[in-house]
Amino acid sequence: MCGTGYQGGASGIIDRMPERVRVFAPATASNLGPGFDVLGLALERPGDLVEAEIRDEPGVEITEVTGADSLGTDPNENVVGIAARAALEHLGVADRGVRLALHKQMPLGSGLGSSAASSVAGAAAVGALFGDTLPKEALVGCALRGEAAASGAPHADNVAPCVLGGIVLIRGNDPLDLIRLPVPDALRIVLVHPHVEVLTAEARRLVAQHRFAIGQAVANLGNIAALVHALHTGDLELFGRSISDALVEPIRAPLVPGFAEVRQAALDAGALGCSISGSGPSLFAFAGSDSTAAAVADAMQAAFAASGVASDRYVGPVNRRGAGPQRERS
Repeated sequence: MCGTGYQGGASGIIDRMPERVRVFAPATASNLGPGFDVLGLALERPGDLVEAEIRDEPGVEITEVTGADSLGTDPNENVVGIAARAALEHLGVADRGVRLALHKQMPLGSGLGSSAASSVAGAAAVGALFGDTLPKEALVGCALRGEAAASGAPHADNVAPCVLGGIVLIRGNDPLDLIRLPVPDALRIVLVHPHVEVLTAEARRLVAQHRFAIGQAVANLGNIAALVHALHTGDLELFGRSISDALVEPIRAPLVPGFAEVRQAALDAGALGCSISGSGPSLFAFAGSDSTAAAVADAMQAAFAASGVASDRYVGPVNRRGAGPQRERS
């Protein structure tokens, strides 16, 4: 089964099953400084798009994958197919299947939750096709089946915010216990993706083989507690001070060209805080207004360019909706 400990409820029941759906699943930023594997948020863009339709034969068929030449159409290997199959099993659909087309709209190995977005989109598409009766807690569980296939373990810090939207705290993994945190209205996120790739497995290996001092752990505990308090009180200054990671950032920073210079450029331009998104190489920064966010993005891209690295930027509010169906193009 694909259930979790989150009490989110079903997304609603429709009178008839659609023949075809399009589902968008947003990119995510995870860790958010001190919250390794326990904090994540959803972005407005980029994201993955899945087009899906019911087929009379059981199982999952992937007809095409666009935007990522390295991904194939084997449903047993591609996370979109693995998550879709998990959703079919959860719904007890044995006599019919789904046909999927995956359109990758974000880079792989970027620290933006690429595999999580594909997994969520695949499971959500199945739910939308078969009566929209897949509760969000079950959707998270089904998508984690795909995420586990990609990263070796079912980490929810990308999947959960991709499904639920907003900023999510993973309090526990067994059973999975998810808490949506408040998002201050003024909060803006800047995400800058340099044109280099960091393999998630390698980034996780570097962390797994490291031994940490108790003082480093204490520093992160204080920061994550302050970060949660800051979100509840809307204290953006405290929130920014809490974007500090004594554990993982020092290990992964060498994987990002010009990391120190880009981070300092963000802070000098008015960022509340700046760190590595997930395994990297993307960096995130927070700001308290649209104008400051734009200035921070400019400064970060200029710092990357000074290191000889091109980059893309995504600037805007936190996505509070999460994944969901889109209207068909006319």
